Parts: sequence; structure tokens; C-alpha cells
Amino acid sequence: MIAAAVLAALATVCAVAAWRLTSARWTWRAPRTAILLWQSLGVTWGLASTGALLAYALEPYRQGVVHGLAAFLTTLEYGVREPHDLVRMGALVTGLTMLAVLVVVLLAAGAQTFRARHRHRVLLSLIARDEPAVPGVRVVDHPGAAAYCLPGLKSQVVISDGTLSLLSPGELEAVLAHETAHVRERHDLVLLPFAALRRALPWSKVVRDAHASVGLLVEMAADDRARRHCCPRRLATALLRFGTAAAVPTPQGALGASAGANVMARVNRLVQPGVGLPAYHRFLILAGSVVLAASAPLLWLIPG
Repeated sequence: MIAAAVLAALATVCAVAAWRLTSARWTWRAPRTAILLWQSLGVTWGLASTGALLAYALEPYRQGVVHGLAAFLTTLEYGVREPHDLVRMGALVTGLTMLAVLVVVLLAAGAQTFRARHRHRVLLSLIARDEPAVPGVRVVDHPGAAAYCLPGLKSQVVISDGTLSLLSPGELEAVLAHETAHVRERHDLVLLPFAALRRALPWSKVVRDAHASVGLLVEMAADDRARRHCCPRRLATALLRFGTAAAVPTPQGALGASAGANVMARVNRLVQPGVGLPAYHRFLILAGSVVLAASAPLLWLIPG
């Protein structure tokens, strides 16, 4: 019962921390650090919540979740009838179902995203062109403003003719640096688990807010990387131009420069950058995230 109680408490702590983190603003001062903390909370909550149910159900075996499951399957294989009360069997079925749903939804979300990207790449091969003025970028003949990237092994950065007409050379350079940051840091993989969790728990406001918060942090992280290679004010004015122009919606599976409902927060952050989070604060958060992420798997091994 000790492992089940600790796992349940850990899942509760993660849920409360996620709820508080959705309204935190220190995360804007260190988006990459905050993203790692979000990932740690998500993984730990999933393993702790399912592990608490499984640990309670398998407590009679006194071998922990992993070895307890192996022992339970062994009894089924050899036809050994162990006494199981209905409550523990219900917890076992619920825990295994939750775990299966989380894994299946994650795999389904990834497969759907990859299929959408493949279809879009095929479409781009038919309608997009190379432009000498912007080497390495695919240009689509469309009057609306569009700038996005398709991450993956064959990543592509795509803009429209409308974007070429809308932005100055400096602003275009800033937008392309932002999209390149998305590609290099694989922000699509950062967002995928949160999008999957939102599909699994569409009724949860905390999950919806978490997905939106991580999406904003991903954009801010790309802004920070872009500002190393361009003037941050140019990126800010480009975002404002996208906001006032007839912007084209970002395709499914892609990451757009002007995506999200908090563009003004990014603009203000670029124009008036605040003081970054102190290094020792970042270190403590990173260390805490690693310990948190490792705690749930270890608890799966502790005998109940």
C-alpha cells in the first residue's frame, strides 16, 4: 500500500503543479527550462496515476508494479487461481486501460501528424517552387501571408508570395530564423505528447491550458534562438504584420511563426526583454525535473 499511496500523492502533486504552472509568468524568462519541467510533469503524472492503481491492485504480490504484473500474468498462464477481490481487479483493469489509452492516443496522434505532413510534402512538390532570393526555402504562389515549417527527417521551411510582398528583407530573415529554430530543436516532438493528452482528456481544462502554455513556450524558445541571428525588433514587427494581414492558417503538423493567440506577449517580450532567470534557478528546476521524471519509474519497482 505504501507504493500506491506515494504514487497517488505524486500524481496529485503533478496535477496541482501543472495547474499552477499554466498561470506562471517566470516561464517566459526561461522557456526551454519551463518546457523541460512541463515534459517532466506530464510523464510523471501519467506513470504515477496509472502506477497508483496498478500498485494497489497488485499489492498482494508484494513485488512492485513491474514484477507484480509479471507474477499476475504467470498465474494466468499456469492457471493458478489467486484470490482477487473485486476492488483490486477493478483497479487493475482501470490502470491497464488508462495506460493503454495514453500509449495508443500518443501513437495515433503521431501517426496522424506524420500522415498529414507526408500529404503536405507531396502537395508542396507539385505547387511550391525554389526562389533564388530565399535559398533553401519553398515558396507557394498564394497572396495570403504564410510562413511555417514541416519538421522531420526531410524538414522544409515554406513561405508564400504574400509573405515576400508583406515583409522587408530584415523581417523575412527574422521569420526564417524563427522557423529554422523550430526545425533544429524539433519542437513538434515537444508538442506531440501534450496534443495527445488533450485528445485523451478533452474535458480537462488543465490539460487544455497546459497544451496552450507549452505551445506559447515553444514559440518563445524559437524567438530566443532567432534573436541570436537577427534583430529581435524585426521579428516583432513581422509578427505584427502577420497579425494585421490576411494570414493563412498553419497546416496540420506544421509550426507557424505567427501561430497562437498570444502574439502580443511574444512581441512585448522581443521589444522589451526582461531579465532572464538566474542560472542557479534554472539548474534547480532542471535537477528537480530530472528527479521528478525518474521518481515514478523507480516507484514502479518498489515492492508494495
